[in-house]
Amino acid sequence: MKHHLIPRIVTKLIIPLILLFGLYIQFHGDFTAGGGFQAGVIFAAGFILYNIIFGIKVGQSILSINMTKNLMASGLLLYIFVGFLGILLGGNFLDYNPLSSNSVQGQLTGVFLIELGVGLTVSNVMILIFYSFNCTDQEQT
Repeated sequence: MKHHLIPRIVTKLIIPLILLFGLYIQFHGDFTAGGGFQAGVIFAAGFILYNIIFGIKVGQSILSINMTKNLMASGLLLYIFVGFLGILLGGNFLDYNPLSSNSVQGQLTGVFLIELGVGLTVSNVMILIFYSFNCTDQEQT
């Protein structure tokens, strides 16, 4: 509805900060507390807040259910791909050392890709759960 001006303005101001914090958690997960799971939940929380304030139809016009399912599957496939890449390069499943000639760089690359896959999967699963609890055929604002 048009009379909810203050929550809409506050949401437009706070969502970029939520997403920026999610990026911080994603990229600092290698070195500090955090990582893909936490970042995925933060990203999903930002998007769910957007859906609550602006409506499900607006949210689904930005990120449809099919796109959410595809992104969720992409994160899972990235995780599996990195795991099997270690086997193909002569190591074990989820062994990151063969991913680079330098074992430290291989570890950093492997952990980054795994955390990215986890973040994609978790955020889109959370969004799908939110979508599943909402009836999309009703007008929601």
